[in-house]
Amino acid sequence: MSVLATVEDHRTTGPAALSIARLAVTRFRCYESVRLAPDARPVVLTGPNGAGKTNLLEAVSLLAPGRGLRRARLAEMDRHGDVGGWGVAATIAMPDGEVEIGTGREPDGERRVVRINGEAARGQNALADFVSALWLTPDMDRLFREGASARRRFLDRLVFGYDPAHAGRVTAYEQAMRERGRLLGEGNGDDAWLSALEETMAARGVAIAAARLELVQRLTRALAGATGPFPGVALSVDGTVEGWLGSGPALAAEDRLKAELREARRQDAQSGATSVGPHRSDLEARHLAKDMPAAYCSTGEQKAMLIAIVLAEARLQAAERGVAPLLLLDEVAAHLDEERRVALFDEICGLSGQTWMTGTDAALFAPLGDRAQHFSVADATVADVN
Repeated sequence: MSVLATVEDHRTTGPAALSIARLAVTRFRCYESVRLAPDARPVVLTGPNGAGKTNLLEAVSLLAPGRGLRRARLAEMDRHGDVGGWGVAATIAMPDGEVEIGTGREPDGERRVVRINGEAARGQNALADFVSALWLTPDMDRLFREGASARRRFLDRLVFGYDPAHAGRVTAYEQAMRERGRLLGEGNGDDAWLSALEETMAARGVAIAAARLELVQRLTRALAGATGPFPGVALSVDGTVEGWLGSGPALAAEDRLKAELREARRQDAQSGATSVGPHRSDLEARHLAKDMPAAYCSTGEQKAMLIAIVLAEARLQAAERGVAPLLLLDEVAAHLDEERRVALFDEICGLSGQTWMTGTDAALFAPLGDRAQHFSVADATVADVN
């Protein structure tokens, strides 16, 4: 029997552009089974460390395409000590009605299963037609101080909120890059084969770089006029391909990337890595008021910058797509001062999408009052405390 749960008793609650009206989680992480029926208001989950709060956010993140906020393998999400697979199902309230979404790992399955309104979907990218999700986790507090790969993933998820095809381009680029690397590593010099892979990398790579640049420019404009306790932020993409796009047409950049890849075959064979392409680009952020790179700002300032970026992205998606994303904010309030906490709460209450937040101290969320719905999480159980 499938572990994808069935969501029952549809709700007809508030007019949020996007919200979870029912959530059912089965044999997932610490949960045997849990069901929630929130309305469109922000959802606050409080409880001690290890109670299962982040696990619920992870389950919600899997209603959108991708590997979820922990980027875990499917089997890692099985309930502890259980190898029977897991399931997450939800009723999503949208502007034009409700949709039923289910996703999970079947027993002994190695691929993620997705069902929409009871019908099997061809793949998880079908979820992009219904749900966009953004998240911040404590691990991301180090985003501006660690390696570029995490910043690229962060940027690509922002792009994906506008352009679901972006994920497919990234996947196709990476697959072609791995295959090219394998051939070079084996000493296979088949020119036609390598040229075909390099052509794919060039076409997809330039499209990836162009999409990143376009979003960064729009976000920077949105962030430049920031007021209140969250700082203005200037974003840019540092990369060879992005530089070419800044000085010439996309077709010229494709031709140049193909030529560079061909020229670098010997070098890449020796190093075991691809020396040029958007997989080497980096997202850079600058604190406008201080005119300082994010990497040199304090931890608190970096967190405030990240929140400002995510809120700006949510506003842009709401304005340009007509549907705000789900926001998943794990332990986001703990390291904010009171002014920033209140500003954050006011901002998310004004968004047309639902926000899910976690924390260990329920008192930090008191300023939300009945603008939010509050749940207590303890020992893998969830209780409504409204």
